[in-house]
Amino acid sequence: MTFNVVEIQKILPHRYPFLLLDRVISIEEGKYIEAYKNVSISEPVFQGHFPNHPIYPGVMIIEGLAQAGGVLAFQSASDKEQKDIENKVVYFMSIDRAKFRLPVTPGDQLIYKINVIRHRGRVWHLDAKAYVSDKLVAEAELKAMIVDK
Repeated sequence: MTFNVVEIQKILPHRYPFLLLDRVISIEEGKYIEAYKNVSISEPVFQGHFPNHPIYPGVMIIEGLAQAGGVLAFQSASDKEQKDIENKVVYFMSIDRAKFRLPVTPGDQLIYKINVIRHRGRVWHLDAKAYVSDKLVAEAELKAMIVDK
């Protein structure tokens, strides 16, 4: 199952310039998601990070991983919960063991790979990794919860 950016916008409340997923490549509900974001020099963040030496901020990589995790959580929800998706949002609870291995620059394609460590009720514990050309660039453990808006 894949989702393009229009379909992602039906799932997540994020919009430009803060929607950080371009496509979901594959998803196994309750277990795994793989998605990507194409990093472009035209993104507003590069106006200040850093002029004449553009580096995509680590915090944006973590947010992209979290958005992919949000798609996974919403798509894994029960039919009843999915009917009420417009009234739900995914909140971060924690970010642990975050590491940034290599810089990400304009022209790179960030591949987000998220595996479920544990899922209980509305709480999701995720192992999140970001790659560029099969090289690990960032990783973290994320916890999130689906809540009412």
